[in-house]
Amino acid sequence: MNVDTLINNSKPFLEYVLSWEAELPELLLKDIIEYPSSAAIVSVDVINGFCYEGALASPRVHAIINPIVDLFKQAHATGVDNIILMQDSHDADAMEFGAYPPHCVRGTAEVESVPEFQELDFYSDMVVIQKNSISSTVDTEFIKWLDNRPEVTTFIVVGDCTDLCTYQLAMGIHLRGTARNIRQRVILPADCVATYDMSVAAAKEFGAVPHDGDLLHHIFLYSMMLNGVEVVKTLK
Repeated sequence: MNVDTLINNSKPFLEYVLSWEAELPELLLKDIIEYPSSAAIVSVDVINGFCYEGALASPRVHAIINPIVDLFKQAHATGVDNIILMQDSHDADAMEFGAYPPHCVRGTAEVESVPEFQELDFYSDMVVIQKNSISSTVDTEFIKWLDNRPEVTTFIVVGDCTDLCTYQLAMGIHLRGTARNIRQRVILPADCVATYDMSVAAAKEFGAVPHDGDLLHHIFLYSMMLNGVEVVKTLK
């Protein structure tokens, strides 16, 4: 199959995906949170190394900081205290660097929460959990956090990157619940999620792997919906 055939064959599906995304619902926090202790917001990788500095910093990711901050404020005002920050903090020789350029090495400024998070009055109440791969549920303290809080059954997932750490986080929570027959909701507001873009030309220049930010963002939002995650336009 050549690229023209693939594009032509995929066009109806891509049109469907964009139409689906354009019609995503907007939800109100008060309608999805039964009581504050039953809900958690889990943010992934909204740190300096993806927003401000380093090999993987992206203006696309930087753009979701303010919507996430607004969501934090609204949720905290309703009494939601469970705000978890999953954050890359890699070993200097991390195996992940075979797939991606070195980034967010432990002990550098790249691993720190973005300043906008740290300026929040309730930042010190947030739980920061480090990870050494794109998964938040493999060899991290997050599973222990979940096991210790069976009352939390509504999860709001935000962060980056849509097709990498965000996808792994949302699906990890969802699949854990499915495997254990737990009735829960995993909700992902699309305005609080983003991924980076790297053109084929730029990838060749830097010796990296190309990454179509637009295509992968839309496809992975759709994939999460297909697999049981509630994808919405925004939460207010």
